[in-house]
This record gives sequence, structure tokens and C-alpha cells, in this order.
Amino acid sequence: MLHPSYTDLMKVVNKDVEEGETKIVNSRYSIVMATAKRARELIDGNLPLVPVKNGEKPLSVAIDELNQAKIKVAAEEEPKDRKEPEAEVILEEQEAVE
Repeated sequence: MLHPSYTDLMKVVNKDVEEGETKIVNSRYSIVMATAKRARELIDGNLPLVPVKNGEKPLSVAIDELNQAKIKVAAEEEPKDRKEPEAEVILEEQEAVE
């Protein structure tokens, strides 16, 4: 079981979305894609943005970063010649923890 839950993570990501606006993340798939993308960045050598416990896996670190709003999921702009937006997520990072 994922802790925090998908629902909790979606609330964190969408906290700045005003009433009536389209939510940035509205599915578990988007949360999974965002955390997987960030975990790959950590594996490739990017510094974590939260304190890491000894032996903690990159995916757990990515989930912690998202839950603590250290990374943000930004909706990709819709191309003018497409009717549906891309499923890819874009991560915006803050300063790394050293």
C-alpha cells in the first residue's frame, strides 16, 4: 500500500488549482508517471530535495518529494493541432538537499 495514498498526493499536487479550473492531476496514472520520472532522475544522479534515510529507494524519495511539495507536476501545454493533451508530466524542481 502506498503511503501517502494516491488521493492525498493528488490533493497536494492540485492544492493551488482554483475552484472551477482543470486539475493538474486527476488520475493515479499521472501520479505514477510523475514519481517514476523523478525516481529515474534520482537514479541518474540528480540530488534529492528531501532528506534521505539510509537505504531508501529512489521511488520512495520521489514520493516524499511530491508529498512535501518539493517538486510540482505541471500540465503540458496542448499543441494547437491536437485535440487531446499529452499524457507526459513535467516536473519543476526546487533546491536540492545536500
